Amino acid sequence: MNKIIGSTGMKLAYAYLNSNPEKNIPKLMDWVDRLAINNVMEGQRKAVRKIIEDKDSNWYKLILSMWTDVDPGIRKTFFDNFILKTFIGWPIQEKNREKYGCNIPWTILMDPTSACNLRCTGCWAAEYGNKMSMSYETLDNVIQQGKELGVYFFIYSGGEPLVRKTDIIRLCEKHGDCQFLAFTNGTLIDEKFADEMLRVRNFIPAISIEGFEDATDFRRGRGTYHAVIRAMEVLKRKKLLFGASLCYTRYNTEAIGSEEFFDFLIDKGVKFAWFFTYMPVGADAATDLMVTAEQREFMYRQIRHFRQTKPLFTMDFWNDGEYVQGCIAGGRRYLHINANGDIEPCAFIHYSDSNIHEKTLLKALQSPLFTQYHRNQPFNDNHLRPCPLLDNPGRLTAMVEASGAASTDFVKPEDVRRLSDKCVDTAEKWAVTAERLWGESHNCAGCAQCGDKAQKAVG
Repeated sequence: MNKIIGSTGMKLAYAYLNSNPEKNIPKLMDWVDRLAINNVMEGQRKAVRKIIEDKDSNWYKLILSMWTDVDPGIRKTFFDNFILKTFIGWPIQEKNREKYGCNIPWTILMDPTSACNLRCTGCWAAEYGNKMSMSYETLDNVIQQGKELGVYFFIYSGGEPLVRKTDIIRLCEKHGDCQFLAFTNGTLIDEKFADEMLRVRNFIPAISIEGFEDATDFRRGRGTYHAVIRAMEVLKRKKLLFGASLCYTRYNTEAIGSEEFFDFLIDKGVKFAWFFTYMPVGADAATDLMVTAEQREFMYRQIRHFRQTKPLFTMDFWNDGEYVQGCIAGGRRYLHINANGDIEPCAFIHYSDSNIHEKTLLKALQSPLFTQYHRNQPFNDNHLRPCPLLDNPGRLTAMVEASGAASTDFVKPEDVRRLSDKCVDTAEKWAVTAERLWGESHNCAGCAQCGDKAQKAVG
C-alpha cells in the first residue's frame, strides 16, 4: 500500500487536486480517508474535513492561497514530502514504537553548526561561537537513520543554520523524498539562495522576528529587522513557502500577540508561525525575559482567537500541549541533536547521555534519559502544563539525575537543580492560571478527547 501511495497514487492524487482545487479538495479527502491504514490520524483528518466544508473560513482561504501565492513546484513537493509522507511515515513510527518499546519521533531537529552571525540577547548560541559543527556526512547519516524509522521531516536550528547553506542544499538534493525546514534569523537569505530553494523545492525557512523594528533590533542588533524584511520580500516575490519563528518575552508579548502584527505577517507572505516562550537556558541566561502568567494567558487567548479569523497556520510550542497530549520532546514527537552531536530530549533541555558519534538514533531513544521521558510523559494531566522544566518543578531534575545525564552546555555546564530553580516561581504562578483555563475548556465530564483525565483536571 505504501508503495502504491508513494508512486502512481500520489501523482494521480496531486494531479487531480491541482486541476481544480476548489472542486476536488473534498473529493481528495474521501480518498485519503479510504487509504488511512488502521484509521491513522482520524482526529486530524476530521479537522481538515471541517475546514474544507466552510468555504468562507480563514483556513479554507489559507489552503487556496497555496495555489495563488506558492510556486507550483514548491507546492507539489510540499504535498509529496510533507502531507502524504506524514501519512506514510506515521504507521512506520507507530510500528517501531511498539517493536522497540521506546519513543520514535515524527521529526528530528539538528544543529549543523554552533556558529551565528548575530549575538541575540538571551540566546545560548551567542556564547558558543563557531567551535562546534556536524559534518555533512554526519548530517546525512542522521537523515538516513531517521528515514529507516519512518521520519521524513527534518528541521535545522543552531547557531545560524544557513552558515552551512551549501551543505543544507546538498542534503536537500540527496534526500529529495524528505521535507526540510530551518529556524533562521533570515539575514543570510538572498536572491541566490532563494533560487537554490526554488531548484531543490524541499526547503522551507522559518524566519525569527521579535515583533516590529524596535523589539527585533533590541534582541538581535540594529539593522536586523530590515534584513529580515528584505528576506521576506525576496521569498514572497519568488513564490517560495516560508514561515516565522516568534519568541515572546516579557518585553514583546503584547506586540507579537497583536492583530496588527498577525496582519503584518500575512501581508509579508508568511504562511505559518511557530510561537515559543522565552526559556532561561544557560548559566548566565537573563531571567527577566521570562513572561508572566498573564502574558502567557494573553498569547493562549490571542492565538486561539486568530485561528478562527486569520489565514495563518499557528503553533504555540507550550500552550498547544492540549492538542498533542502534553510534552512532545524526548523523541515522543521530536528530539534535538546539537552541533557537538549530543542527542538531547529538547532544544531547551541541554542534558544528554548519548552522542550521535557514539550511538545510533535508536540506541539513544532507548537510553536511560529518553526512557525516563517515555515512562513519565505526560508530565501533568493538565496538558496546558506540558513541560518538565517550565511547568512542573522537579520533574526534569528527577529524570536527569535518575538517568545520569550530563549538561551539554559547551561554555558553562549548568546544574539541573539550578536551572530548575530559575523556573519555580514562574511555574507556580502559571499553574493557577493553567488550572482555570483547563477547567474552562474541559468542563465536559470526560470528553472524547481527554476521557477521565478531563474529570480529574476540573475536580
